[in-house]
Amino acid sequence: QVQLVESGGGLVQAGGSLRLSCAASRSIFSINGMGWYRQAPGKQRELVAGITGGGNTNYADSVKGRFTISRDNAKNTVYLQMNSLKPEDTAVYYCNANFQLHIYWGQGTQVTVSS
Repeated sequence: QVQLVESGGGLVQAGGSLRLSCAASRSIFSINGMGWYRQAPGKQRELVAGITGGGNTNYADSVKGRFTISRDNAKNTVYLQMNSLKPEDTAVYYCNANFQLHIYWGQGTQVTVSS
C-alpha cells in the first residue's frame, strides 16, 4: 500500500506561484507513475501532470509552460510547481500513485486563485 499526503495549497492572487508537495509512505523509486489531478466544483477530476519512474513527464494543455512536476526519490516526494496561476486553476489538487496495479489517492489540497 501507499499513503499519500499533499501539502502546499492555499490562496494566491492571479499571476502568483505555489508549490505542492506529495509525500509518500514508501519509496517512490518503486512506484510506476505518479501524478497530480485536480477537481473544480461541478467538474470532473482531470489530470494536471504525470511523471514516470524514469522521469518522463506529461502535462495537460492548459498548464503547459506554467506547471512543472518533479520527484525527489530521496525524500519520497513529488512536487508540482505552479507559476502564473489563473483563477481557472482553482480546484482541489490530488496526488495519485500507480503501484502494483493499484491506484492510490491523497486527501487533496485546496488551491484558490483570486482575480
